[in-house]
Amino acid sequence: MEVACLDLEGVLIPEIWIGMAKKTGFDELRATTRDVSDYNELMQQRLRIMDENNLGLPDLQEVINSLEPLPGALDFLNWLRAHFQVVVLSDTFYEFAEPLMRKLEWPTLFCHRLDTAPDGRITGYHLRMDNHKREAVKHLRQLNFTVYAAGDSYNDTAMLTEADKGFLIHAPDYIMTEFPQFTVARNHAELRAELEKASPRF
Repeated sequence: MEVACLDLEGVLIPEIWIGMAKKTGFDELRATTRDVSDYNELMQQRLRIMDENNLGLPDLQEVINSLEPLPGALDFLNWLRAHFQVVVLSDTFYEFAEPLMRKLEWPTLFCHRLDTAPDGRITGYHLRMDNHKREAVKHLRQLNFTVYAAGDSYNDTAMLTEADKGFLIHAPDYIMTEFPQFTVARNHAELRAELEKASPRF
């Protein structure tokens, strides 16, 4: 049995925090895991900016409700589900993922939790566990699944290393250069072709 594990933002949907930066005009919110490899450092920066500017969960939800899956993402995901078990492994949060999951027709999602105050201010966050993407792939392999993993950022590289086969999709050139061991796909059609080459079922 084969499992495909996908990152969410940058792979299936646009980057949520870049959308937030566009809405608010705060360019510091454009930083993503493509730019900052330490996820805790990145989240603390984001929450500081949000708090300093009286922004909360409703503001993020407004941005999220306006986002659509990346072009071709839903067709790719439907093809993937027809041939593999599929799990989305993301460093997003359940509190604002629901509208996007609905638009992607409810794939299985493993991600984190936020703490929020009654007024909607985000007061903290809880990671499911450290390096949860890698650990999920590791334990799927221990259950004797063959695992293919695809992502675009620094926080995906550990799971790509742990997988039987790792793919970079939509990744910036500097990440592809830094991690030449991973097969590169520029779009969903290329990723599909690479998965068909990697899987014995095709």
